[in-house]
Amino acid sequence: MADEKEKSAATTAAPQKKSEGGCPPSLPGWFATYADMVTLLLTFFVLLLSFAKTETSKYESALGSLRDSFGGNVLLQGEVIQQGKSPDDYPTMIESQQPIKPFPIEFLTMEGLLDKHEINRASTEDLKTMREDLKDFELAESVEVYEMPEGIKVVLKDSLVFKEGSVALSSQGLAAEVYKRLVKMLSNGKWVVFVQGHAARGETSTDGKLDAFALSALRASEVTRSLIERGVPHKVITTVFYGDSRPLVMPGKNQADIDFLSRRVEFSLGKTDLTTLGHKVYVH
Repeated sequence: MADEKEKSAATTAAPQKKSEGGCPPSLPGWFATYADMVTLLLTFFVLLLSFAKTETSKYESALGSLRDSFGGNVLLQGEVIQQGKSPDDYPTMIESQQPIKPFPIEFLTMEGLLDKHEINRASTEDLKTMREDLKDFELAESVEVYEMPEGIKVVLKDSLVFKEGSVALSSQGLAAEVYKRLVKMLSNGKWVVFVQGHAARGETSTDGKLDAFALSALRASEVTRSLIERGVPHKVITTVFYGDSRPLVMPGKNQADIDFLSRRVEFSLGKTDLTTLGHKVYVH
């Protein structure tokens, strides 16, 4: 019996001795699951950002939000986030007067993600359609196209130029043929147009009764009336006037030429009227 007990004890002790001489103790089992979760979260955020346009301000906001979540100092130094050193040589953020705005939380929801994707897709489709229409109406060479935060903006290179102190058109400026093509393009109601009236610095009407603001308003309203009479729907026209507050800046030109070209009405085309209400937001 004693021999059998000794053999049994030896058999039981053998694996324990082997385990003591094996690999050293490793990290706890939950650590692998935690690491997987962090990796998946990082992948998720990268996927979200891939749906949006690459804009520096939004990237900085997202980065600031992530740093804030992990206890970082969310501050902006100049135009980029810079890293400094604390007295204990631990990485920290250089303090600044301008904080980074938190990343919009609605973007992190599925509804916000889909809405943002739809906005970006619509903007791309609008630009494609605008280019096609400009080619169809032979206006591609007469305009400059810009991609703005609020959508596509098309500006005619030439303006309607008026005689001094009058609403009568000058022989120079926007060509009559280009104006006709513009009217045809706007007549289908697909695009909105901004009619912007201007006056030269200190300009008044020939009879002295109208100042620069009234004169620019009268010019803009006359052009708007002309567009409507030629078949452009009134709902796609927005008429504004600036008086002499926005004269042309033309280095190298003499003042007489600048004043002449400043007596103008400009055209800007887009997809959305800026007076239209957008998404309602709440201020907390």
